[in-house]
Formats: sequence, structure tokens, C-alpha cells
Amino acid sequence: MSADLAAAVRPVAIVSAMAEELAALLAEARDVTVQTHAGRRFHVGTLHGAPVVLVLCGIGKVAAALTTTLLAERYAPQSLVFTGVAGGLGDGVRVGDVVVAEALLQHDMDASPLFPRFEVPLTGRSRFGADAALTAALAEAATAVLGTPGHCGPDAQALGVTAPALHRGLVISGDRFVSAAAECGALRQALPEALAVEMEGAALAQVCHDLGLPFAVLRTISDRADDSAHVDFLRFIDAVAAHASAAIVGHWLRDGRR
Repeated sequence: MSADLAAAVRPVAIVSAMAEELAALLAEARDVTVQTHAGRRFHVGTLHGAPVVLVLCGIGKVAAALTTTLLAERYAPQSLVFTGVAGGLGDGVRVGDVVVAEALLQHDMDASPLFPRFEVPLTGRSRFGADAALTAALAEAATAVLGTPGHCGPDAQALGVTAPALHRGLVISGDRFVSAAAECGALRQALPEALAVEMEGAALAQVCHDLGLPFAVLRTISDRADDSAHVDFLRFIDAVAAHASAAIVGHWLRDGRR
């Protein structure tokens, strides 16, 4: 088997942290078989004609790192896409917008004074870059989808989503649900480039970097990571973010991988 053919039949791994985030993608999958490893259900099948393995990783950096390692070792995916929601940090990043990460950083990593704040000890780096080609393809798919009326479900406007935009740049992760204006402000001051904050992406990025696995992180903004971050959070995921993620990933699988 040629290297190109071998890559073509290897699955794309699609990962989410919450069941509500993965549900819309699972609904569109075909010929699915379920395999369980370490308490996680890996859904192996096809999505828009492409071989995929979809899995719910759970919330937090350890859950994301373990799931990524299991995917890499047991399924040898050609690439990995993480999709879900995040809190907006950057100026102009609004509820309903989509952020595609170009780099990821753990905002709660601090081994100072032994190492600089945010730097992962013994690596010499704090930021892990997403795969450039995969990121560009997902951003192109997001642009196409965001220009389509109704892409994020019928309840979008009621939840404050109007004219959603695409952003690309730094996404930060930590084992804390950021939901206070003071904490949000502190993160913005320490990391002014950060567009969004979530709880898994940077851990997944570090594992993918070490394993040489191309990856991308796609996030829909559910809140502004402030004192209102808990309001209608699960409803937003179910009614808006899940639809948007499924539409973007579907567009990419159909058109962006050719």
C-alpha cells in the first residue's frame, strides 16, 4: 500500500469535551461501531463519506490528554480535530463567533521561578502551534458556513447570536471554568493576544506535538467568560454550538480535504 493510500484510509479523529457538543456530529455518522477504552466510547464509522473516529473526552486537561493518547495509539488517525465551545476574551469576540486556534497555551501553567510563567517545564515553550494546513482548511470551511443563513439552528437569535464572525489566533486552556469578570480581566491583562479560553485544547496540543499528530481546535463562543458565563450555557451548546460545529466539520470533510 502506498503512503498516500495508507493516509487516505486512516480515520480523522473528532473529539469533544461534552456530550452536547458531540451529539450533532454523531447524528450524522454512518456505519458506526462503538469500542470502549478507559471508560471512553470511540465511535468508529464514516461522516460525509470520510472514515472517522468520534469520541467524548470529558472535561479538563487530563481527560483531553488521555483521550488524545488513546486515539493516537489505538486508531492511528491522520489528523485530529477538537470541536466545542469556549469563552470569549479578545476584543470583538462575541457570543456565536467561531475561533480557530493557531496556537494554544495553558494559562494555569506556572512553575516559576524555576521556569517562566506559562512555559511547560523542560520543553522551552509555552505555545503549541496547530497544524497550519488543517487550521486553514477549517477556517475556510467556517467562513463558508458562517455566510449561510440558519447554520447554527433556529434558536440562535434568541440566544444573542447575530452575524457571527470568524477569528484565528491564540486560545488558552486551564482546569478552571472562567466565569468571573475579575478573572477574565486578569487573563486579558496577562495574555492580551488570547481570543478565547477553554479547558482542554492546550493539553491536547502538547500531546499532539509530542506524537507528531496534525491537529486543529475549533471553538464556538458561548459566553464572554464573565459573570454571565453560566447563563443558558447548556442550552447554547445544544441549540447553537452543536449545529455550528457539525456544519463546519461537515463542510470541511466534504470539500476541504480534497
